[in-house]
Amino acid sequence: MAVTALYSAHYRSLVRLAVLLVRDMASAEEVVQDAFVAIHGAWRRLRDTDKALAYLRQSVVNRSRSVLRHRAVVEKYAPKGLPDAPSAENGAIGELERSAVIEALRGLPARQREALVLRYYGDLSEAEIAHAMGISKGAVKSHTARGMAALRMALEQFS
Repeated sequence: MAVTALYSAHYRSLVRLAVLLVRDMASAEEVVQDAFVAIHGAWRRLRDTDKALAYLRQSVVNRSRSVLRHRAVVEKYAPKGLPDAPSAENGAIGELERSAVIEALRGLPARQREALVLRYYGDLSEAEIAHAMGISKGAVKSHTARGMAALRMALEQFS
């Protein structure tokens, strides 16, 4: 019952978080679904069920990283041939891709992008971000500061 309540309350925000990380609605939904399946299976082993949302966020971030790693391998070994036809999800996320901020976020290194998305989109504290990313609070501050500086420069170029 608790997992159902978490799902109802946080599914959409976790999907939005995953979309910003993996840049693809279908993959984002799959990442979040997998995270909920994992927490359902691990529910009895959770020491503090009040931290289930933090566990879910961390799971979404980690699973998003896995998706991006898998994509990189697939793209590296993809046969060079005819250009791919636009996919159905291309149209679904086309609106998100038009945003200058999203484009600027894409140009950032993965850790900086994750830190900024968790901080300013997810509205998490530095401690929560550090936990979700598996890094120290100092590293979160560093990634956030560098990411913001790079975003400012990229957005100034768009102007």
